[in-house]
Amino acid sequence: MSKAGNSRAFRKVDVDQFDEDKYEEQDDENEQVSGPNESDVNALLAQGKNADALKSALKNAPVGSKDQKLKSKAVQLVTRVLTSFKSSEIDQCVKSLDSVTLDLLMKYIYKGFENPSEGSSGALLTWHEKAFALGGLGTIMRVLTDRKCV
Repeated sequence: MSKAGNSRAFRKVDVDQFDEDKYEEQDDENEQVSGPNESDVNALLAQGKNADALKSALKNAPVGSKDQKLKSKAVQLVTRVLTSFKSSEIDQCVKSLDSVTLDLLMKYIYKGFENPSEGSSGALLTWHEKAFALGGLGTIMRVLTDRKCV
């Protein structure tokens, strides 16, 4: 009998670290998310700069935050910005967004569908149509499969 056959060193290897089905969510505790600056967004809306207001609202989205109050406040703010657009301005604004921001916008659209406010459903459907036309099915799949929600 060989010495290698009696060795027990292989039992000290943690085989669970190689398991594909084992998923551990990475917590970004160092990341402080303050959410969108409501006063800046309101100022841009008052000036009629709706596209800049939308970009400002999407800039500091509380995606990784666990604070539900902050997330719902951000959803209300983005929904208010989206409903302030005229239907003729939506297409131009959507075309100015990059793919990551477009995915984030689609997350807010779906969150707005979950909790509709007075008159927001029609505007959100228009936004969804324009965002889908630009991003395609990939945008919807990335939003629906992403673990980090708004």
